[in-house]
Amino acid sequence: MTRTHRKKLIEVSIPLEAINKASAREKSIRHGHPSTLHLWWARRPLAACRAVLFSQLVDDPSSWPDRFPTEEDQKQERERLHKVIEMMLPWEVSNNQHILNAARWEIARSVAWGLGEEPPAKSDPKGLLAYLQEKAPPVYDPFCGGGSIPLEAQRLGLRAYGSDLNPVPVLISKALVEIPPKFAGQPPVNPNRDSHRKWKGAEGLADDVRYYGQWLRDEAERRIGNFYPNVTLPDGKDATVIAWLWARTVASPDPMAKGAHVPLVSSFMLSTKHGSQAWVNVIRDPSAQDGWRFEVQHGAFSAEQEKTLKTGTKVSQGSFACVLSGAPIGYAYADQEANAGRMKKRLMAVVADGGRQRTYLSPDPDHESMICDAQASYRPDQHARGTFGSNAQGRIYGFKTFADYFTERQLILLTTFSDLISELHQKVLADALSTCSGGNSKVQNKCLEPAAHADAVATYMAFLVGKIANLGSSLTSWMSDRGAFRETFARQGI
Repeated sequence: MTRTHRKKLIEVSIPLEAINKASAREKSIRHGHPSTLHLWWARRPLAACRAVLFSQLVDDPSSWPDRFPTEEDQKQERERLHKVIEMMLPWEVSNNQHILNAARWEIARSVAWGLGEEPPAKSDPKGLLAYLQEKAPPVYDPFCGGGSIPLEAQRLGLRAYGSDLNPVPVLISKALVEIPPKFAGQPPVNPNRDSHRKWKGAEGLADDVRYYGQWLRDEAERRIGNFYPNVTLPDGKDATVIAWLWARTVASPDPMAKGAHVPLVSSFMLSTKHGSQAWVNVIRDPSAQDGWRFEVQHGAFSAEQEKTLKTGTKVSQGSFACVLSGAPIGYAYADQEANAGRMKKRLMAVVADGGRQRTYLSPDPDHESMICDAQASYRPDQHARGTFGSNAQGRIYGFKTFADYFTERQLILLTTFSDLISELHQKVLADALSTCSGGNSKVQNKCLEPAAHADAVATYMAFLVGKIANLGSSLTSWMSDRGAFRETFARQGI
């Protein structure tokens, strides 16, 4: 049989401006977007994937001259298809079944016409999905990365297959594409579930993730909350600490400093936001440790002062300056001190939740001593060279094992959450067994294998450990313009 090649919409025209706008906006979505599940590089915008998949499968009107005989007819039909694409681009409507059903019908229509058939009616969404699953071409993505293409193919009702060489994107894709459909229409198993509610899609699984996620957080706070104390604001109120900002220190190479440790800081700026500017000053104080201390200050500053504050103690691309004598501290010397285990740290500032804005406070000596005294029970001492590697000059700054990338308190946090996820798995399993073997036959009939339910919830919780490692390493830095952490993997440079 001779197969007729028909031009697809993407070969003629698509609404690029609208696609670009929706794709750019996705970068600012921080809640509920799949990209926030776990970090992966080169993640494709969902809006672009949705539009490209649609326009690859929908025929251009010029492919059907018997149905759209004139150029004007083809133009009008093309513009109508563009509007269908524009309607489904915004993130807010990505799960709007009315809009998705309209897009699925357009795909089904092109598939059906190519087979000499007519598609199911728009008013029959289940029939449309069944038709696409049976007769539409499947979507294959052999290097799926963060899973954007398989996810959007599935959203459009298509069969989706993805693979990757790295286990991280494989797990991300499974969590986005493979796991949720298995729990479609299933009730949650947690004790607080609404047994009278009708659960649609993966709502039951999502309810369990929220419930057990809260249990995980509360249990972690009970076990190690003492390592994360609140602070007292200037007005006397108690506040949650958002960040403890630290500076690495090395012994000054200047003999006049008599071995005093001095800070290596690339910026003293804490906040550049208008009306809440804050920065750190180094105060010479003979009564303080090593003869100096950090002090947070607030107020306005000139452009020249801002430029100076943003350089910290860094005087050039290759060296810092001693805050006591001004003597240069080269990178090679800092690397030597770090590799010998002599590099230390000092608390530079505390960032607290002041309600509507960040509040920046000078270091609390009690916090500093308590945090520095923390001792992790487990250290991942596997050799890290070749995994993280050194910088371009071959310096490793003491980062020889995986443990070296974290402070003791960060290791305590990571190991606590890792242990808790194992406990959570057993908790979910017990609740699932209780729910699925109970007297409610309606719930019992809808239950998946209890072990699968526990595996799924624990998988989503496991992503939390990865996010903590990314946001809670000793390599994270502070963005003074946004009042937030810069991730360990802010760029693919480690």
